[in-house]
Amino acid sequence: MSRIRRTALAALSLAATTALLAGCASGAPAGEEPTGDPVTGGTLSYLEPQTWTTLYPPAAGFYPNGGIVNNITDRLLYQDPETLELSPWIATALPEVNADATEYTFTIRDDVTYSDGTPLTAENVVKNIDLYGKGDADRALTVSEAINNYERGEVVDATTVKFIFSAPSPGFAQAVSTINSGLVSDATLDLDSEGFGPGGAAEVIGSGPFVVADEKIGSETQLTVREDYDWAPEAAEHDGRAYLDGITYTVAGENSVRVGTVVAKQADIARQIPAPDEPQFAADGLSVLAASTNGVTNSLNFRFTNPLLSDVRVRQAIIAGIDRENIVETLFTESYPLATGALATTALGYVDTSEFYAYDPKQAAKLLADAGWTAGSDGILEKDGQRLSLTFNEAMPQPRSKEVVTLIQEQLAELGIEVNLFAGDYAAQTAASLDADTIQVYHSMVGRADYDVLKSQFFSTNRNTLLNYDTATQKNADQELDDLLAKVASAPTPEERAAASEAAQRHLAEQAYILPLFEEPQVYGLTDAVHGFETESVGRPNFYNTWLTR
Repeated sequence: MSRIRRTALAALSLAATTALLAGCASGAPAGEEPTGDPVTGGTLSYLEPQTWTTLYPPAAGFYPNGGIVNNITDRLLYQDPETLELSPWIATALPEVNADATEYTFTIRDDVTYSDGTPLTAENVVKNIDLYGKGDADRALTVSEAINNYERGEVVDATTVKFIFSAPSPGFAQAVSTINSGLVSDATLDLDSEGFGPGGAAEVIGSGPFVVADEKIGSETQLTVREDYDWAPEAAEHDGRAYLDGITYTVAGENSVRVGTVVAKQADIARQIPAPDEPQFAADGLSVLAASTNGVTNSLNFRFTNPLLSDVRVRQAIIAGIDRENIVETLFTESYPLATGALATTALGYVDTSEFYAYDPKQAAKLLADAGWTAGSDGILEKDGQRLSLTFNEAMPQPRSKEVVTLIQEQLAELGIEVNLFAGDYAAQTAASLDADTIQVYHSMVGRADYDVLKSQFFSTNRNTLLNYDTATQKNADQELDDLLAKVASAPTPEERAAASEAAQRHLAEQAYILPLFEEPQVYGLTDAVHGFETESVGRPNFYNTWLTR
């Protein structure tokens, strides 16, 4: 079996954001470089575990969404999947940035068109970033979590645009290289949230190498190549149209179906190969690719505003009572390294805080006793008439979440802590996740190859996984955390951002707000018919360089 795993280094560049380093998923079968010249033609069959929910770029972080948006849109800048360095794409050069990173000026190409034939103009670029930076509540279109402190865009001339920020926004250059800033046509920008949703895929018009041709809601989406595509990033391995004629995205929710179909070579690629099924790809003509997501690790988030978790000793006891190594060794493979902090080791700003996550059940029991919890008649701890009974979500997009929580349930039961698993589909899980009285411990992760990923996950007006913000009082329970996260996104120099990131990570650890479990990859199973398959910097598929032999 070929196993390809991203590795990464960290690097900084100035002013406009900084080059990140990480390894790349190369995509050649058996981990080798493809031999022979690329072949043009053929339709690749790609299996997804879930259906996509929206193609609105700022909300495309869910992997089924991003897997499509990444292939139908272009961005101002390109983030290389090997070096993670930024380079021109629709912009003709890296931006000019003022000293405090509050103004970015881009020169854009004048030869790009959308798939509906309309030109990609300076006015159109500003219209895109204005929507993503501000959102539109009337149309239920959210602000991009990748863009901070946005004020406005300006058209300087036919090929020059300027973006102005109310405070330093040092992550903006990297932000406009992500799928969250995928450029779409003027008509697409006029859609409401429903227009970007299922049933409207063909109306989402990008300038990318592929175009949505057909959609069967909830089951299949067909992309076809754009024959006249001729503005690939400078860093791309070739130019002109993509090699593939098309891609068929098929939803195959059952793990056994996804795995079995690729192993039988009835499909070319499947995403989210479960760890127990990786050995099946040891057969000749098959390979596994584990792409790093370079961001916040797969973690438990403790909603500390809930009375059961308001005492830091209780949170510390839960952390000490969970044997993370046992969970990873029991449920996963070497594709899933044990987490040593809030961020993956490949992420920009990574800090090792593993000293806060040691397994020590005796210390856990002592902390609970010190906090006043005593065993009730059924063995579950009680205090002031309340049982120490916590509900965890089943994180639908995360690998083996149900099994992870089940093992935690067994481990914490030995301490007298009851763990319940909230059942329900993706919509039910999303709704429940917003209420600390329904979900006290939230299982999640997020990938982004920039310092800002910490803010994306924990800031009160972003994903807010800790539910730090109290809607009743309109205040943060921990304002210090929000201030640290804001500084990560607003400090003008890389050195200041690194320091703010470290402070935020240490605060999360010291306050026992999270328990990092493992560094979550995106694991793909491939047949040897697939060559040149790559992912972008957080593991979403990029089919521009992919070609087939069969």
